Amino acid sequence: MSGTEGDAGAEHTSSAAWRTIMLVVMALLGLSVLVGLIFTLSGANRQRDEAQQRERHSYEVMILARTLAGTIADAEAALGRYVISGDRALGGRYAEQWQVAGSQIDKLRRDTADNPEQANAISDLADAYGARGAELELIALSTRYKKNNQALGLYYRAGTSPKLARINALLNEISRREHVLLDQRTASAMAAVAHSNDVAKVLAVFGLLIVIGAILLGWVMVQALGFEAIAQAETAAERARAEDLQAAVAAATAELRAQEAQLRQIQKMEAIGQLTGGIAHDFNNMLAVVLGGLELARRQIALDPTAANRHIDSATEGANRAAELTRRLLAFSREDALHTEPVEPGALVAGMSDLLDRTLGDAVTVTVRDAGSGWHTRADRHQLENVILNLAVNARDAMDGRGQLTITTAGTALSHGAVGACPAGEYVSIAVSDTGSGMTPEVMERVFEPFFTTKPVGKGTGLGLSQVFSFVRQAEGEVALRSAPGEGTTVTLYLPRHTGQAAPAATPPALPADIAPAALDILVVEDDPRVLAATMGALEELGHRAVACGDPLAAPALLAADPATTLVISDVLMPGQTGPEMVAGLLLRRPDLAVLFVTGFAGEACEAEFGGHVVLRKPFTIAGLEAAIHDAITAPGATESHIAAE
Repeated sequence: MSGTEGDAGAEHTSSAAWRTIMLVVMALLGLSVLVGLIFTLSGANRQRDEAQQRERHSYEVMILARTLAGTIADAEAALGRYVISGDRALGGRYAEQWQVAGSQIDKLRRDTADNPEQANAISDLADAYGARGAELELIALSTRYKKNNQALGLYYRAGTSPKLARINALLNEISRREHVLLDQRTASAMAAVAHSNDVAKVLAVFGLLIVIGAILLGWVMVQALGFEAIAQAETAAERARAEDLQAAVAAATAELRAQEAQLRQIQKMEAIGQLTGGIAHDFNNMLAVVLGGLELARRQIALDPTAANRHIDSATEGANRAAELTRRLLAFSREDALHTEPVEPGALVAGMSDLLDRTLGDAVTVTVRDAGSGWHTRADRHQLENVILNLAVNARDAMDGRGQLTITTAGTALSHGAVGACPAGEYVSIAVSDTGSGMTPEVMERVFEPFFTTKPVGKGTGLGLSQVFSFVRQAEGEVALRSAPGEGTTVTLYLPRHTGQAAPAATPPALPADIAPAALDILVVEDDPRVLAATMGALEELGHRAVACGDPLAAPALLAADPATTLVISDVLMPGQTGPEMVAGLLLRRPDLAVLFVTGFAGEACEAEFGGHVVLRKPFTIAGLEAAIHDAITAPGATESHIAAE
């Protein structure tokens, strides 16, 4: 072998060695690029998965907050339906939804335990939830114990409660914070992806100089990352559109709620106007009878005492009717308690014939039919009479004061659900039918609402039919309504049959033989000078020695000036000091002092505030005052208040 060939062979060997070295280096570099790309892709995927997991967590928190708001709204809506219908199944639905809301708050607390700000907000939310639960529980208890109107008033006031606003504000704050956290996490994920893209591009360019395969691999990775970035951008755009839509829905909902609140306020003011006008109309009629009777009596008292007495009786009847209207209003607000007893509806309606004839007028023909077979129901006799009278008066108005009114009493057996929500059993029915104008379906849907009336302003209060509905529900019965325009109206009451022993006929209570004791020294505390003068006159008529006091703050001095005083007669609501407060101070000086409270309306005062003393309701007669004084003097100091006969 020549030297030239040896040099060529050595050069080829050296070139092959370099090529091999370069191939190995390129392979190593390519492998390094591949490993770098793999690690870059793995890191990007890991960061993406972590970011998606954090995003899912934020979405879960926001969705749970919205779900909690919906659960609370469902619970309060179920409570509203429970208040209106009295259906205990709806009450159970409210309780179940409210418990679900509590469990959702617990889940929110667990899901946000790693975020101190959210944890504090969840703690405040739990406190607000507890306070709101106590507020709604009072409404549910009022409904459970048949205090429907009280529960309805509480429910309307609860709709604007700051506790509900606090819950909504906390839920919105939780969602807002989680949204901010979501934006931060998304931005962090996008930054990590961008950084991974830059590294991948550098490695792809470097690999292009080494091997075509590395170039192709780098290009594929870049394209894959590009597609992922596009997908994320599209996802972010969709998320932004969804948030915009959610904000629009929230704004529309807020506007709708504001309009509903305005509508409720308008309806409330309309109801107050109807109530005021109706009461003024009724009292004007009664006062016309009182004033007219007194004026005629004044003219006749010297000429014809008999006629004068007749006019005085007419004025007294008008005053009694005004007092009865006041009692109706108190009964509607649950001030007066019900006194139930076995009642035979047929006999009760028959005994009301004179009252119905006098109330409805000669142009209304009243027909009474009794097919009740002597069945009884357990109810408050006066309330039932008031219900029948309300239905009769409404029928007279529907007939424009002229037509045929039929009252039918019967006994019937009903299957479950045959009439409203009545359970199966035997019922006493009272049907009041008229030949009037009838009602449209729209009016029939609202006819039992409080203060709703189709009469002109000043012609009715709208209390009558709502009292009918309240009475029937308290008696665990049902009311059915059948009417059509031009075909008259029939209102049928279904009351559970009472199978126990009938109550004996009511007899006037006999006054005790010692009801008129020796003349007493009495201190009379009353801020109204007219009522004070009338009370003083009545006491003088009964033979007592009375001292007048128009200011409760002056009572201690007057009592100290007359140690012989044995009885204090006091109003309840007075300026400066209430009657119970004044009496409490007097009893510290004179524990043996007898007390008689006189009031027309005790408001929300509980019986304990009267200290076990006798209470006489205004307006009262001289005989009622005499009986109350006897009860106050002979009272042994019971712990419960005793309401004296009026």
